[in-house]
Amino acid sequence: MRKSNPLVTILTLAVSILGFAQLAGAQSWPTKPLKFVVPYPPGGGTDVIARIMQEPLGQALGQQIIIDNRGGAGGSIGTDIVAKSPADGYTVLFTLSSHTINPAIYPKLAFDTEKDFLPVSLVASLPQILVANPEFPAKTVKEVVQMAKAKPDAVSYASVGNGSPGHLAGAMMASSAGITMMHIPYRGGGPAITDVIAGQVPLLWVSIPAAANYVKTGKLRALAVSTVKRSPVFPDVPTMAELGFKDYEVDSWYAMFVPVGTPQIIVDTLYKATVKVLAEPAVKEKLIGQGAEAVGSTPAQLGAIVKAELVKWKKVTKESGIKAE
Repeated sequence: MRKSNPLVTILTLAVSILGFAQLAGAQSWPTKPLKFVVPYPPGGGTDVIARIMQEPLGQALGQQIIIDNRGGAGGSIGTDIVAKSPADGYTVLFTLSSHTINPAIYPKLAFDTEKDFLPVSLVASLPQILVANPEFPAKTVKEVVQMAKAKPDAVSYASVGNGSPGHLAGAMMASSAGITMMHIPYRGGGPAITDVIAGQVPLLWVSIPAAANYVKTGKLRALAVSTVKRSPVFPDVPTMAELGFKDYEVDSWYAMFVPVGTPQIIVDTLYKATVKVLAEPAVKEKLIGQGAEAVGSTPAQLGAIVKAELVKWKKVTKESGIKAE
C-alpha cells in the first residue's frame, strides 16, 4: 500500500479550508460597503444613473455604496481598474454600452471585455440626444447638414469619448448624410456639456440623463434623438429616422459587471437585488425623469448582449472608419 505524503495531505487540507472560508464569506456577502467604479466623470449620464441606483440598491443589500468616478480613454481607465480588482464582489463596474464598442476602436486594451468580467445585470436603456448651443445658427438637423456641406469640417460635435455611443451617433449621422464633421472627444458628459454651453463646441451627442435638465432650462437646444422611438421626456424632439436617416439607431444601455472569478452566489445576490430595486415605482419614475427605461436582466441575458454587440460594433466601426482619435 502506497503511503500518503504528509506535505500533500497538509496542502490539500489547507486548500479545502480556504475553499470553505471563501464559500462562507460569499454566503455572508456583503459585510462592508461596495464601491461602484463609474468610468466617467461626475455629471454624465452614467454617473446620473449610478446615483439613482446608489441609495435604494445599498438599502436592498444592507450596505453603503460608494461611487468612484474614474474617467478617461472612453471609459477604459476605470474599466481596467475593476478588471484588476479583487474578485470579492466589493468592486463593481457600473458602465454604459461603450463597454462593447471600445474593443473595436482601441486595438490594445489592457483588459479583455469578455474574459475579464462577469455580467451582473442590465440597469437601463435610453437614446442619445443631439443638442446644440442655443446661439448656434443651425436650428435643425437639416440646417446642420446644409452647413456642413457648405463648409466641410467646419462643424464639430462633442461626445463623452472615443467609442462612446455619442461618437457612433455622430459618425453615423455624418456617414448617412454624406458630410464630414470634426469629432471632439471628452472625458465624460459633464465636461462636454460645460464646453457646449460655453460655446467652445457647437454640438454634442450625449445620453439624455446628462443633458435633460439643461434642455429643460434652455441652456441647450435639442435637435434629435438616436432611437427609432421618440423619448417620453422630450416627445417633441424628432428621431433621426423621422428626419430621413434610414436605418439609423444608436441605443445606449447601462449595466453592472464584476471581475471574473467573483463567486456566483455574489453575482446572483447582486443581480437579484438590482432587479428588485428596478421594479420599485420610485426608481422607475426617477429613471423615466431622466429619459431612461428601467430594464433589468439576468447575468446570462447581459452576457448574450455583450457577445452580440462585440460583433456588431466591430462591423459598424470598420464600415464607418471610426477610430480612436
